[in-house]
This record gives sequence, C-alpha cells and structure tokens, in this order.
Amino acid sequence: MKSATSSRVSVVIPAFNAEAYLAEAVASVLEQTVPATEIILVDDGSTDGTGDIARSVAAVTYVRQANAGVAAALNHGARIASGDCIAFLSADDIWCPDKLARQSQALQDAPNRLVFGPMQHFVSPELTPAQAAGLACPPEPMPAFSAGTLLTRLDTFRAIGPLNESFKVGEFLDWYGRARDGGAEVIMLDTVVSRRRVHLANQSTKALREKSYAPVLKAMLDRRRSAKEG
Repeated sequence: MKSATSSRVSVVIPAFNAEAYLAEAVASVLEQTVPATEIILVDDGSTDGTGDIARSVAAVTYVRQANAGVAAALNHGARIASGDCIAFLSADDIWCPDKLARQSQALQDAPNRLVFGPMQHFVSPELTPAQAAGLACPPEPMPAFSAGTLLTRLDTFRAIGPLNESFKVGEFLDWYGRARDGGAEVIMLDTVVSRRRVHLANQSTKALREKSYAPVLKAMLDRRRSAKEG
C-alpha cells in the first residue's frame, strides 16, 4: 500500500450556481503545499457561469448533471474519482494551504482513518455590515465533522457507501453516522484546515437553518435500533 503522502488525492467540488466564489475555491486547491492529483467539478445543473469558470481551469475535470442536490453531486464525483484518497470542498469555501499535507500525514499511521480538522468561519467580504449582522458567523475555530474537512482513502469512503440522496439537509451527517456505527476510526486535527464562507445564500441563511434534520436523526436512530435488535 502506498504511504498517504505519496497517494493520489481526488478532490470533488459540488457546485450549483457558484460563479461568485468558485474561482477562489479552486485556487485554494491548486495552492496546496501537497498538490491534489485531480479536481473534479460536479455542476449540479447550474444556470449561471459556473460551467464557464470550471472549464477555464485546465486542472479541473468538469462534469455536469441535472440538478439533484449536494449528495448526488458528491456521489457522482466519488464514483468517477481515480485517486487513492478523496476530499471534498464546497464551491464557496476555501481550504487552508496545508490541509492536504497535514491530513495526508495523519493517514500514514492508520490508512483507513477518517481525518477531519477544525473550520474557521468568515463573512464574505462583499457583504454590507447590515447584511452580515443577520448571519451566524462563530468567531472561533470549531472542530468540524463535515465533508469539506474530510480526507480519507477512496476505498474507505466507498466501503462506507454513498451519501443518501433523499436528504436535502444533513446528508453528510447521515454518512458520518453510518461510518461511526460501522466502527470507522476518526481523528480530529488541532489545526484549522478549511475556511467556511458565510454569505446570503448558504446554510447560514434563515431559510436553510429552518429546514429539519429530523429525517436524518430518525434514520440514525432506526439504524442503531435495528442493529441492537439484530
């Protein structure tokens, strides 16, 4: 088996109408101190310039699907990825330059780990003070068990299984719950690996905050109940 630091890393970026921030997200991958082997941009049926931006970057493999949601886009990217390891990045977020280096190092001792790191929120600089005042932006870094802070081996991800595409909110929470229920080893680094952009159209908006995680939580409880009864 290859060492983690010599492994090929596939990066999957799901994008829907992401023209405002996509170039910065891609640049943060290209600027990694340990470079990714491939960047797969899965366009989830965008109607803006997302595709044009993605196709303008030679290092990006651009694929398009009919609009089906984040989980479907992540699954699509994971299916066609060819690397040894896989990582995900939201089209409006930014990785810290040493994310892949630090996380690849953490995979050396236990290749089947799920390696996460803290996330730092930031208010997107184009917002006015009045717009920013209505958004939740925690000032301190926080441990983040999220798709955008994960690095793991591709075969580990595939063994856990695809994300549940029926969930429009909490799809990664469900995947992570399945991973933990299956005994996956998880490590959280102590250094920020990703910066999450807070803006008017992401999960900091009031509309998305009000969506219910109840279906995801119910699925987790039902799965654990079935396991105990089995």
